[in-house]
Amino acid sequence: MRTTITLDDDVAITVREEMRSGNGKTFKAAVNDLIRNGRYASKNGGAPAKRFVVKAKKLGTFPHINYDKTSELLNMLDQEENR
Repeated sequence: MRTTITLDDDVAITVREEMRSGNGKTFKAAVNDLIRNGRYASKNGGAPAKRFVVKAKKLGTFPHINYDKTSELLNMLDQEENR
Protein backbone atom coordinates (compact mmCIF):
# COMPACT_ATOMS: atom_id res chain seq x y z
CA MET A 1 0.00 0.00 0.00
CA ARG A 2 1.33 3.41 -0.86
CA THR A 3 0.57 6.28 1.51
CA THR A 4 1.94 9.61 2.70
CA ILE A 5 2.75 10.16 6.36
CA THR A 6 4.29 12.98 8.36
CA LEU A 7 6.84 11.80 10.90
CA ASP A 8 7.65 13.62 14.10
CA ASP A 9 11.32 14.56 14.43
CA ASP A 10 12.08 11.85 17.01
CA VAL A 11 10.46 9.19 14.83
CA ALA A 12 12.37 10.36 11.74
CA ILE A 13 15.62 10.09 13.71
CA THR A 14 14.70 6.54 14.75
CA VAL A 15 13.96 5.60 11.13
CA ARG A 16 17.30 7.04 9.99
CA GLU A 17 19.11 5.11 12.74
CA GLU A 18 17.32 1.92 11.65
CA MET A 19 18.38 2.55 8.05
CA ARG A 20 22.03 3.01 9.09
CA SER A 21 22.07 -0.08 11.30
CA GLY A 22 20.30 -2.33 8.81
CA ASN A 23 23.01 -2.99 6.19
CA GLY A 24 21.71 -0.62 3.55
CA LYS A 25 18.09 -0.95 4.61
CA THR A 26 15.71 1.26 2.62
CA PHE A 27 13.41 3.85 4.18
CA LYS A 28 10.42 1.62 3.40
CA ALA A 29 12.03 -1.44 5.00
CA ALA A 30 13.09 0.55 8.09
CA VAL A 31 9.58 1.97 8.65
CA ASN A 32 7.94 -1.44 8.13
CA ASP A 33 10.37 -3.17 10.51
CA LEU A 34 9.90 -0.53 13.21
CA ILE A 35 6.10 -0.71 12.94
CA ARG A 36 6.14 -4.52 13.07
CA ASN A 37 8.48 -4.57 16.05
CA GLY A 38 6.33 -2.06 17.91
CA ARG A 39 3.13 -3.91 17.07
CA TYR A 40 4.41 -7.28 18.25
CA ALA A 41 6.06 -5.79 21.31
CA SER A 42 2.82 -4.14 22.43
CA LYS A 43 0.90 -7.41 21.96
CA ASN A 44 3.47 -9.38 23.97
CA GLY A 45 4.12 -6.96 26.80
CA GLY A 46 7.35 -5.63 25.30
CA ALA A 47 8.87 -8.91 24.15
CA PRO A 48 9.33 -9.57 20.44
CA ALA A 49 7.04 -12.21 19.03
CA LYS A 50 8.39 -15.76 19.09
CA ARG A 51 7.78 -18.07 16.21
CA PHE A 52 5.10 -20.64 16.97
CA VAL A 53 6.23 -24.19 16.31
CA VAL A 54 3.93 -27.19 16.41
CA LYS A 55 5.52 -30.30 17.86
CA ALA A 56 3.89 -33.39 16.38
CA LYS A 57 3.24 -36.39 18.59
CA LYS A 58 2.08 -39.85 17.65
CA LEU A 59 -1.41 -40.42 18.99
CA GLY A 60 -1.73 -43.98 17.86
CA THR A 61 -4.79 -45.66 16.39
CA PHE A 62 -7.61 -47.75 17.75
CA PRO A 63 -8.20 -51.05 15.95
CA HIS A 64 -11.98 -50.95 16.45
CA ILE A 65 -12.35 -47.66 14.55
CA ASN A 66 -12.56 -47.51 10.76
CA TYR A 67 -10.85 -44.20 9.92
CA ASP A 68 -12.03 -44.39 6.31
CA LYS A 69 -15.62 -43.76 7.42
CA THR A 70 -15.41 -40.49 9.30
CA SER A 71 -19.17 -40.01 9.45
CA GLU A 72 -19.47 -43.25 11.43
CA LEU A 73 -16.68 -42.09 13.73
CA LEU A 74 -18.45 -38.77 14.34
CA ASN A 75 -21.74 -40.55 15.07
CA MET A 76 -19.97 -42.82 17.55
CA LEU A 77 -18.41 -39.83 19.30
CA ASP A 78 -21.77 -38.05 19.44
CA GLN A 79 -23.39 -41.11 21.01
CA GLU A 80 -20.64 -41.32 23.65
CA GLU A 81 -21.02 -37.61 24.41
CA ASN A 82 -24.78 -37.95 24.96
CA ARG A 83 -24.44 -40.79 27.47
